[in-house]
Amino acid sequence: MGLAEITERIAKAEASAGRDAGSVTLIAVSKVQPDARVEAVLGEGHRVFGENRVQEAAGKWPDFRERFDGIDLHLIGPLQTNKARTAFELFQSIHSLDRPKLANTFARLAQETGACPELFVQVNTGEEPQKAGVLPADADSFIEDCRALDLPIRGLMCIPPLEEEPSLHFALLAKIAARNGLAGLSMGMSGDFERAIALGATHVRVGSAIFGERTQG
Repeated sequence: MGLAEITERIAKAEASAGRDAGSVTLIAVSKVQPDARVEAVLGEGHRVFGENRVQEAAGKWPDFRERFDGIDLHLIGPLQTNKARTAFELFQSIHSLDRPKLANTFARLAQETGACPELFVQVNTGEEPQKAGVLPADADSFIEDCRALDLPIRGLMCIPPLEEEPSLHFALLAKIAARNGLAGLSMGMSGDFERAIALGATHVRVGSAIFGERTQG
């Protein structure tokens, strides 16, 4: 499929939803992709990428940053508290703020460094026990607590259950964001990003449709 086709589909989805052109940010999910594939997409001019693991990103992106300007890196996977400092140094946005301990760690690091990545609160819209994220019923109070810590909460993120219609989860996330005055909605992946855009997504996370199937993991 490739970057050009995905970019075109996003533009069509924006137009169909009555959204401004360019209002949706495409995060190219480069986790476990060979460096050559990532470099090819960089060569096409794309600069916004998503990684799931801090360690993998730390081994990959410093070199790319030396060769390509303007890289905007997003952490979209779960974050262990002991890797928060490295994440602060590597990423411009973190989409997986999901618990008070991590919020407190972020607040301490922000005070210490004088900077903080843009943050998205992960909401477990499907209330799946195996999945990270704040439960929908707890989202409002968690967002309030994060704001009390002076954290820069940009928006919300969700990963709908595989077996359920994702639009129901996108609509729920948009509703929680709206009542909390949050503009950012990180939702939608390769198979459903057009539906996410129709329901207000500002960031879509697309991997295999850009790079091809992952080689491992």
